[in-house]
Amino acid sequence: MLARILDLPFFVLLMGIGALSMYVPAAQAAVTGQFEVMRAFFNSANLLLVLTSMIALATANREPVNMARNHLLALFGTFALLPAMLAIPFVVSVPDTGFLDAYVEMVSSITTTGATLYAPERLPDAVHLWRAQVGWMGGFFVWVTAVAILAPMNLGGFEVVTPEATGRGAARATGEIWATDGAHRLRRFSLRLFPIYAGLTAVLWVALLMAGERPLVAVSHAMSVLATSGISPVGGLQGGASGLAGEGVIFLFLFFAVSRQTFSSERLGEGLRRLVSDPEFRLGLMIILLVPLVLFARHWLGAIEASAGQNLASALRALWGGVFTVASFLTTTGFESAAWDQARGWSGLETPGTILIGLALIGGGVATTAGGVKLLRVYALYKHGMREMERLVQPSSVGGAGRGARRLRRQGAYMAWMFFMLFALSLSAVTVAFSMTGLDFEQSTVLATAALSTTGPLAAVGGGAPISYAALSDPAKGILAAAMVLGRLETLAIIALLNPDFWRR
Repeated sequence: MLARILDLPFFVLLMGIGALSMYVPAAQAAVTGQFEVMRAFFNSANLLLVLTSMIALATANREPVNMARNHLLALFGTFALLPAMLAIPFVVSVPDTGFLDAYVEMVSSITTTGATLYAPERLPDAVHLWRAQVGWMGGFFVWVTAVAILAPMNLGGFEVVTPEATGRGAARATGEIWATDGAHRLRRFSLRLFPIYAGLTAVLWVALLMAGERPLVAVSHAMSVLATSGISPVGGLQGGASGLAGEGVIFLFLFFAVSRQTFSSERLGEGLRRLVSDPEFRLGLMIILLVPLVLFARHWLGAIEASAGQNLASALRALWGGVFTVASFLTTTGFESAAWDQARGWSGLETPGTILIGLALIGGGVATTAGGVKLLRVYALYKHGMREMERLVQPSSVGGAGRGARRLRRQGAYMAWMFFMLFALSLSAVTVAFSMTGLDFEQSTVLATAALSTTGPLAAVGGGAPISYAALSDPAKGILAAAMVLGRLETLAIIALLNPDFWRR
């Protein structure tokens, strides 16, 4: 039955890539002398490659009836089923752990959520590398499928700027002439985007090494930033050795999750002009600058008494802590600045985690690795609201220039509002589901937001007290895994699968 609904050639290819990637942590464990861990990854890779080859031979001549449907189902299978395979070496390598915990950890990694059930000191270095690597591969998978599968189906945020119906047809939202074969698009965009993705990761890795970070932490943080997964082998940037220099470098690379125009492959001049005029980039930059300034100014607006230790240096450090943390949570990465505690103390807010929850809900750019509602949808609602207020003053006015502007303001705003309401309903449903497992309202709300926005570190800072994923009951862990898959796929993609026309031959 499963073989009939999944695009197994595509899914099996992903299985093979996952199995081959297990040799990387196996090699790292061998170099560091962790031979038990090396055998766990090496033997798992061999076994799963044999299994993948057998399935590939059995499905080699299978021709899917509906390519769009099969690719969308393969997306669901990648985030929901593939982690079960990726969890096998994790279970073997980590003593005293259950398969459910390992599965949730891999779902968290491949969906770039970064919610971990394990203390950093409990996991071997090779397992830390495996978590970051799975998150990095999941981020690249999101990059490719966003433009190769979701964009032609007008999903994933592209429905805001394209006139075609959601879930149907091929769109030209980004100026591409879409091929009719989804497999061809996947190959083409994979070859085009992988050098950019891998090159940016390598540059950030080298920069962090130059800042004084040790190699494993540097490569893990580099992969986590590009994938916006927030996975760290030392519990965050505070446990690293790169300090302020490392935060500065990471801050620059966070902008690749603000807008897809930041990694455009077009000519430099044209790409810079498009970036400056891109609404996502401008809105994201405005949020990154405005929110920290409001927090900084509240030190005086709130009439907080200044202590002797609050000099210019501490003020600038508090401002930097706000800027970096706001950018990190807006892009759903979830790394805190080492100066965030100082920024919170400077602002005097009792519950600053509420601001981070709102930033994670907004999310980053369309066709990036960030989660959340997405900046383009927020911008479409903003433009529609401005137009409606303009019509209150001048009812007969005609606004906008061109079909694209009218599309973004009317149909685009309608689709953005529909997604926002679906996201709100999903958030309410997941919150209720968490509360039925015995969690209180605040914990349920924070966990639901962290899962649906793919911002796992939000659980540690979103509420009044940190929430431990390891302390969750088994039903709560199952709900967490399902919510992370839903947040990564987005509700519109699930609804598209439920469309009767989508299942007709």
